[in-house]
Amino acid sequence: MTVPEILAELKGISRRTFYRWRELGQAPRAFKLPNGELRVWRSDFTAWLNSRERAAA
Repeated sequence: MTVPEILAELKGISRRTFYRWRELGQAPRAFKLPNGELRVWRSDFTAWLNSRERAAA
């Protein structure tokens, strides 16, 4: 997934918030492509989202 795709899934989260979560180690695991763009595997995003739901319950 690209960063814009992640932001769209999270509905209303700003790009800055996503990068701040990354700085704090609270974002889904990501990797950089050779051109510097970030990508997140869909499975990692889903697992991360599920962990956030459990933490909120």
